[in-house]
Amino acid sequence: MIRLITEPFYGEFSETLAGMHELRHRVFKVRMDWEVQTSGNMEIDEFDALYPSYLVQLFDDGRVQGAVRLLPSSGPTMLRDRFPALLCGQPAPSSPRIWESSRFAIDVAANAPKGDHGITRATYELFAGMVEFAISRQITDIVTVTDVRMERILRRAGWPLRRIGSPSTIGNTLAVAGYLPISNETLSNLRKAGGFSTPVLWMPVISAAA
Repeated sequence: MIRLITEPFYGEFSETLAGMHELRHRVFKVRMDWEVQTSGNMEIDEFDALYPSYLVQLFDDGRVQGAVRLLPSSGPTMLRDRFPALLCGQPAPSSPRIWESSRFAIDVAANAPKGDHGITRATYELFAGMVEFAISRQITDIVTVTDVRMERILRRAGWPLRRIGSPSTIGNTLAVAGYLPISNETLSNLRKAGGFSTPVLWMPVISAAA
């Protein structure tokens, strides 16, 4: 299951968010050895203070197994403010219909169930959740900074990245920026490849005042 957590629900899902930050620490600091900001066993940066929307993927027992952060490109973004070199001289996207994804992380066992092309079903589920989120908000594209390894996974999954410029080495990562197009066709293809027949995204509902 994927849970959408937005600012009004941060308090209600504080334990889930803590688990997400711990996951990010395991993936980005421990496993990938990126130069990221940490607090204890959590990875947290200044973009987490901008009230992003989070998609948090849960195991059946409630533990966090995956997550991604989403922010509108009309405000501060990692691409504009931290990695402008990846724009290759082009202007940074700035539109309410283009959002940035960042901190995409999944931590599942090597023998986790696979979908098409040897990609884990968890990965397809999180991809599909991103597209469902975008469609629900009339977003046309998701812009992201990723590494070329994830770029290859996206291509195999049927959601190819449209590069903004050439890859560039950042720290110990060969990074690239680009756009991921949003459409019902993309969502259908991702669901099919991952073996999902229904929506994957769950969001809390604000109850009406009595």
